[in-house]
Amino acid sequence: MKGSLRHRDFRLLWAGETVSQAGSAATRVMLPLIAVETLHASSMTMGVLNAAAWLPWLLIGLPAGAWVDRMRRRPVMLVCNTVSAVLLLSVGAAAWLDALSAGQLLLVAVLSGTADVFFRAAYSAYIPALLPREDLEDGNSKLEASESAADVVAPSAGGALVQAGGAVFGFLADGLSFLVSVLLLTRIRAREAPPGGERRRAPALGPEIREGFAFLVRDPFLRTILLCDAGMNLFLAGTQALAVVFLSRTVGVGGGTIGVLIALVGLGGVLGAVVSPWLARRVGTARAVMLCAFCGGPFGLLIPLTTDGAGLAAFLVGDFCLTASIVAGNVIIVSFRQAYCPPGMLGRISSGIRFVMYGTIPVGSLLGGALATVLGDRGALWALYTGNALCALFLLQGPVRQRRELPVG
Repeated sequence: MKGSLRHRDFRLLWAGETVSQAGSAATRVMLPLIAVETLHASSMTMGVLNAAAWLPWLLIGLPAGAWVDRMRRRPVMLVCNTVSAVLLLSVGAAAWLDALSAGQLLLVAVLSGTADVFFRAAYSAYIPALLPREDLEDGNSKLEASESAADVVAPSAGGALVQAGGAVFGFLADGLSFLVSVLLLTRIRAREAPPGGERRRAPALGPEIREGFAFLVRDPFLRTILLCDAGMNLFLAGTQALAVVFLSRTVGVGGGTIGVLIALVGLGGVLGAVVSPWLARRVGTARAVMLCAFCGGPFGLLIPLTTDGAGLAAFLVGDFCLTASIVAGNVIIVSFRQAYCPPGMLGRISSGIRFVMYGTIPVGSLLGGALATVLGDRGALWALYTGNALCALFLLQGPVRQRRELPVG
């Protein structure tokens, strides 16, 4: 056994994340379909619903990283996955009792988003504790591949369940998938080093938050890549808020077909995760980041051309290639950050990055809903995918364009 898979504890983490990601991928299709088909949500409501899941990143994204740096990471992950399981099981119970409302979906979106803030801060900082530096890129590639594979298998099942009236079982399965992840996390044997004694006694989080964020802002590599990613997230959040309602109401596609389309698009993510280590070796990590950003964005402009029947190929090809480029770039960028940033600050730096990146998503989701209200769903997608493609220009303003390889700390 080679690479990251030779490490038992990483295999457990990988398996747990694969299971929970499969459940979450199905839910990402079921929630908007239920909102559209059962609760008759408008495009603006869909934007608000998508924004609610990401709002916690704006509210607590920065202090979460500082808190996580004061704690062992695995207990944080265990609590977060348990909370997520309870929330999803509550949605399944409400659907079974025919008592599900838009208000409950909004509340669950906010609370599960809060759990995700803490989980992601701990998760990103925990992986280097399980893998040596030389296996980080391979490990991140496998984690991204699993997430993308879940996006292939689960959405079609989620769409079919909603169409068949079986969403209760889908939410039950997603809740149970988080409990499986909890079980696997408890079996990890690696002992984390305790947080620094001095930091544990520090009474205020403010200086620690400022220290991590200042490192992020001052570093030209981290700053340039972050500006590009945050801009893309802003526009792509709007497209994600509109995707299901666009396919369902504007194009006229059924829930089962929507699930299949999203599943096939997920193959692009699998491809991106698999080829990213090869691409980084072939052209260099810095050039690979540039290539993914500039080549992927224009494919998104195919998506507003989507029509029913053969015209669905525009959605499939455009989103497939865009997803492949995003995932490939993400694997390289995450591995770079984990190897480049000081380990004692990784939780705060990672949360600072997510605060900016994910903080744009609620804004983008509301922007998507507002644009759709004014321009219609198709017109809004034209504007949003054009903005996404132009964000690659941020990479021309920093040192990334001048190098073959990104630096290693």
